[in-house]
Amino acid sequence: MSDFKKQVLTDWYEQYSDSLFKYICMMTRDYQEAQDLTQETFIKAYNKYEFFEGRANVKTWLFSIAHNVTVDFLRKRKPLRMIEVLFQAMKDHSPLPEDIIEMNDSIRELYKALGNMKASYREVIILRKIKEFSIQETSQILNWPESKVKITLHRALPVLEQQLKKEGFVYDKTQ
Repeated sequence: MSDFKKQVLTDWYEQYSDSLFKYICMMTRDYQEAQDLTQETFIKAYNKYEFFEGRANVKTWLFSIAHNVTVDFLRKRKPLRMIEVLFQAMKDHSPLPEDIIEMNDSIRELYKALGNMKASYREVIILRKIKEFSIQETSQILNWPESKVKITLHRALPVLEQQLKKEGFVYDKTQ
């Protein structure tokens, strides 16, 4: 089982690590921490492999672990440090150093606006609209009832739209 388990986790790492890293980086706004937390996600997945029953798909299960690892990390930060990071993130217009060249202005503005939103709104928008998880999968990842996912997304989207307008970005809904 051990060799099989290692191979399965290796396959999962190859398939999902980039997506998990980008999700964690969006949440922490810290490239180095996102690398560490991505590794921690796979270590936890390895240690909890026996508990994976296959009721959720693998991607949802891994994102759920990544979400919990990231939230635990953010909770452990001292409040003063979190405030510093938030203010620094507001000034930082670059989501991922290696991706900045490829990103167009619209995506950069979206990322900046997301960085200025409260965490629950940011999480649900990233998972539902950017990572394209279903309501059920998002509910499993965040450990929220499906109704909370729907309500939070319903509230978050107008806030995002207002934030984008505040930043000077105009989005034409007819396109």
